[in-house]
Amino acid sequence: MKAPTATRWKPVAVAALAALAVAGLGGAMTDLSDWYRALVKPSWQPPDWAFGPAWTLIFGLAAAAGVLGWRHAPDARGRRQLLAMFAANGGLNVLWSALFFHLRRPDWALAEVVLLWLSVVFLMVRLRPWSARAAALLLPYALWVAFAAALNLSIVRLNAPFG
Repeated sequence: MKAPTATRWKPVAVAALAALAVAGLGGAMTDLSDWYRALVKPSWQPPDWAFGPAWTLIFGLAAAAGVLGWRHAPDARGRRQLLAMFAANGGLNVLWSALFFHLRRPDWALAEVVLLWLSVVFLMVRLRPWSARAAALLLPYALWVAFAAALNLSIVRLNAPFG
């Protein structure tokens, strides 16, 4: 028996709104100011315009992973854990932007990005038994955060000290 339409679409709506909230808060913390433009950046950094589309794709895939995880979670406790893990990940995502752009502390952001990456990997590991597809949908996120960490490290090395 199929679930009623409203029940099937509720996780999709919640995941989409959560992804938009994290993207919006992170975007609000991202200020491509004169300070940012003055930073020495590695030659391999993508152009600034590429980050928006990359994050849009990543957040879309993460929302889809969340929906699949929700639908395949074994019980209500598993769904609560899933929400807590995604909430922690979203908080870490926004915190990175706040540290790097708002507080202008790429060195602090570098330490924090390790936690962000670990939160993505933890989500993948936790989701894998419930839905291999959900875990796989988070792989681009893990790879992008690893790339962002390398970029962050390079910016710290080229511009330190901060503060």
